[in-house]
Amino acid sequence: MTAKTTDQQRPPAEVRFADELARLRADDPAPRPPGWAMSVDAARRFIVGDPARDVPRKFVGDPSLVDRALITLATNRGLLLVGEPGTAKSLLSELIAAAVSGESTLTIQGGAATTEDHIRYSWNYALLVAEGPSTRSLVPAPLLRGMAEGRLVRFEEITRCPLEVQDTLLSPLSDRVIAIPELEGEDSMVFAREGFNIIATANSRDRGVNEMSAALKRRFNFETVFPIPDLATELSLVEREAAALLTRSGVPVAQRPEVMEVLVTAFRDLRSGGERLSTVMSTAEAVSVAHAVGLRGWYLRGEPGSPEDVVECLAGTAAKDNADDLAKLRRYLEQQVPRRGGAHWAELHRARMRLPG
Repeated sequence: MTAKTTDQQRPPAEVRFADELARLRADDPAPRPPGWAMSVDAARRFIVGDPARDVPRKFVGDPSLVDRALITLATNRGLLLVGEPGTAKSLLSELIAAAVSGESTLTIQGGAATTEDHIRYSWNYALLVAEGPSTRSLVPAPLLRGMAEGRLVRFEEITRCPLEVQDTLLSPLSDRVIAIPELEGEDSMVFAREGFNIIATANSRDRGVNEMSAALKRRFNFETVFPIPDLATELSLVEREAAALLTRSGVPVAQRPEVMEVLVTAFRDLRSGGERLSTVMSTAEAVSVAHAVGLRGWYLRGEPGSPEDVVECLAGTAAKDNADDLAKLRRYLEQQVPRRGGAHWAELHRARMRLPG
């Protein structure tokens, strides 16, 4: 990373993994789809890892999902990643865009306030008033840029957008063109260049908020991203990601493996066990809590985090402002935790009194 990016909290994937991407592109004899920065095989190795080339695994999930996603994006159909919150859909779309286009920042963040201007284009109104509609006064949004430059466009939380805003994608996905009626001649139409496509994400919990139209669904291939199935894999991921966050936060000590095992196991219990919470208990949330546990331990006491810190951090993450979830969390700590053996589980049980209320 350059000096300009070292103080960024989270640089984009093409910056964080610039060396790996350069090496994979330089040693990539396989054929590349039109407009792609690397072959399907090289993009796959960048995402799922290649120990022989010193490329670590970045997406902990089914490699066949990555294969299907990449092949979909090489066609004229968009890709929609669906799954529970915190299952790394956004991370996967970022990694794919960095590998395929060399840029992952052409991103539309969906929400109730998202408009067509955020997706297609808007205007510099000072220039518009002074000169009238022109390419100088046009302000391209991610979709227009992606089509003009032949790059992947990421659309996060697409089902959070109103239906009429979602349907802005119909023509770009079918005819591969955007009309700009305010301009004249050749400038009034922007045709997609090779390499353009759309990766959208949608949380399964939000699917009913603004259900996609049948016309738009036909233009996407749907792929479901599932939670990590086994404890060992999830624990390894949480430890690795939390360690990286703690290093950036100035914490020089590693967290105790036993504390991390307690934390991840508790998350899995509260995600799918008898005291299942209504809030999201995802792997991403577990990483955030592990980060907070390490910060509490170091900055408050000068030591790694403890099970007591786990309880303190769980209160705000798991229960939030839901009284029923807080009661479930309390029952879990009082009734289920004592059944597990080990000093750290006993410490977690004793710390249950730190829950608010």
